[in-house]
Formats: sequence, C-alpha cells, structure tokens
Amino acid sequence: MKFHGDKTLILTVVVATGSFLLAACSSVPKWVDKGGGYMTEKDGKAFYGVGAVTGIRNEPLAKETADNRARADLAKYMDTYTSYLMRDYAASTTAGDFTKTSEEQNVERALKTFVSTHLSGVLVVDRWEKDDKTGKIIYSLAKLDLDKFKEQVGQMKELNDAARDFVRKNAEKAFERLQQEEDKRGAK
Repeated sequence: MKFHGDKTLILTVVVATGSFLLAACSSVPKWVDKGGGYMTEKDGKAFYGVGAVTGIRNEPLAKETADNRARADLAKYMDTYTSYLMRDYAASTTAGDFTKTSEEQNVERALKTFVSTHLSGVLVVDRWEKDDKTGKIIYSLAKLDLDKFKEQVGQMKELNDAARDFVRKNAEKAFERLQQEEDKRGAK
C-alpha cells in the first residue's frame, strides 16, 4: 500500500529546508555594514574598501561601478588630502547708556577632501547583491594585502632608496597605529 501523504510531507520538508538555507546564505555580510578599513586575518593584515551602487540596470556596468567605488574607498586610507576652512565672526555693539547691546555672530565652515593615489595589487574579493524597492544594490569588497603592498613599494622605481625603506618600515607601524585607534573607539 502506498501513501501519497508521505511524498507530500517529504517534499514540504525539503522545500522548507531549502528556503531556510537560501535565506541564511543571503544574510548581509559583516563587511557591508562595517565598511572599509583594515583587518588582521589568519593570512595576514590587509586594507579593505567597500563600494556600492544602485539604479544602474546594466549589470556589468553596475558591478564595475561598485568595484571602482570599493577601490576608491580603499584609496582614501592610503592618501587623503583634506582642506579645512572655518571663518568665525562675532560682534557686540553697545551704544549710548551701555544698557542695550546688539549681538551678532556668523560661523561658516567648508571642508573638502581629495584622494589621489596609485594602487597596485588591489583585488575585488567579494560582492553581495540586495534587491531593494528602488532596484538592485550591488556591494563590492576590495582588498590590498599589507605584505604585498610593502613588496610593491620595494619595486617602485620612482622612489629613491631612502623613501622606499621609510615606507616599508613605517607601513607596519601605521597599520598598528590604526588598529590601536580602532580599539580605543571600540572601547567607548
């Protein structure tokens, strides 16, 4: 005697399990929420950049844009120029009997950040896609391995020997200082 209910039950369990596994796989990777920075891993230290794009229907163009934004995010950890201007004006005017004053002040602030650097060895190591009500959002994760970076600095012909040695020696120290600052912020 055959029971058709058993097949239905088995099919239901398989579909439910498959749906659960797909949902688990589609959870947001930590790097999407954390953003770029640096990290110490099993295989060494590295700098990371995260880029995202939405609203581009051409999928190859969208992926390339997210990748480039991830590289740009990574580059800002290497070399960032920030120009800061603040103007502050305050005045207090008293006339006649000194009981009435006129107070005024104006504060303006302008901030401009510019990044320009040449990075070799940056790899896009992960992508994640999310369907949103406005369309698909594509995230890219770019990685620059610290040891490979130091190795490339040694091969740069534009740097003189002293500059090359300085960069190699201080790259590790800079990474450690960033780690200490991040640890301080995490403790708050």
